[in-house]
Amino acid sequence: MAGEARRRRLRVLLARADAKTVNVTAIDAALVHGSAVREGLAARSNERLEFMGDAVLGFIVARWLFERYPDANEGELALRKSSLVSDLALAATAERLDLESLLVLGQGLAKMPSSRRRSVLADAFEAFLAALYLEAGLEKVAVFVVREHLIEHERVSPSIDDPKTVLQEWTQRRYGVVPEYRERPEGPHHDRTFFAEVAVNDEMLAEGSGPSKKAAQRAAAAGALERLRKKYDDLAPRELSAPRGANGGAA
Repeated sequence: MAGEARRRRLRVLLARADAKTVNVTAIDAALVHGSAVREGLAARSNERLEFMGDAVLGFIVARWLFERYPDANEGELALRKSSLVSDLALAATAERLDLESLLVLGQGLAKMPSSRRRSVLADAFEAFLAALYLEAGLEKVAVFVVREHLIEHERVSPSIDDPKTVLQEWTQRRYGVVPEYRERPEGPHHDRTFFAEVAVNDEMLAEGSGPSKKAAQRAAAAGALERLRKKYDDLAPRELSAPRGANGGAA
């Protein structure tokens, strides 16, 4: 996307952040990946902004969790924060905000499937937050992050004990990888059952089924956790605290 069409999309993004007065050129660099610079398509990447955005996001998330979960201990707060600032969570928000259509990428990276660009999307989201912080201030960014990322993520994934979340956190912590799912549908289109297999480091751990891909994946993840808990002590079920209020706050 280039020219006026891109500027219009950037203005829509700024309006969503309640920052209409910010000049689009001030945030344009937040969406330029290093691959574009290496191929001579842009002058400066978003790497420095991503560095600052990571810190800004971390503070906002920590403050929100501290206030939203007054009974949570340090370990639970850290676990919740890890879930909220993961590449998977940030990329999901970036996709919902349609940041992908605004990314300036090198040709090789642009040809890769979207699933291979999750970390790029996550970095771009953090870089955008940094650019917004520099132009509009911390509290403007905080309101945007709470509304567009934290509350939305909590609505979609209300529990960090969701089997897929728990399995992913554990595999990242132990092996530095995320689980891989393979699905297949069976039955007529109007009455399909989905089957999913979950594997870690190419080892198939479990299979599950359900009326949708996500349900099948959750069932597979639950089966994998049941198997792994017999072998590893650090997968014991957790007791989690309840949030204060229904929607949380920006400050």
